[in-house]
Amino acid sequence: MKAATKKIDPESFILSVLSPEDRLEAAFTIAQQAFRKSDLTVKDINRAVESVRSRSYDKKKGSS
Repeated sequence: MKAATKKIDPESFILSVLSPEDRLEAAFTIAQQAFRKSDLTVKDINRAVESVRSRSYDKKKGSS
């Protein structure tokens, strides 16, 4: 059986069960951790996250 030998990427599966909003939140959390040791301040990163988040939510509101 070839179906039994198919490998499943756990990371893709985990993200697939999340809602789009939860995926976005996860991406922002990962980004905040990734840039934690950069020259950017936490305030800069949070400001960028809020900017992207508000644009994303505004698009969703506009298309509803």
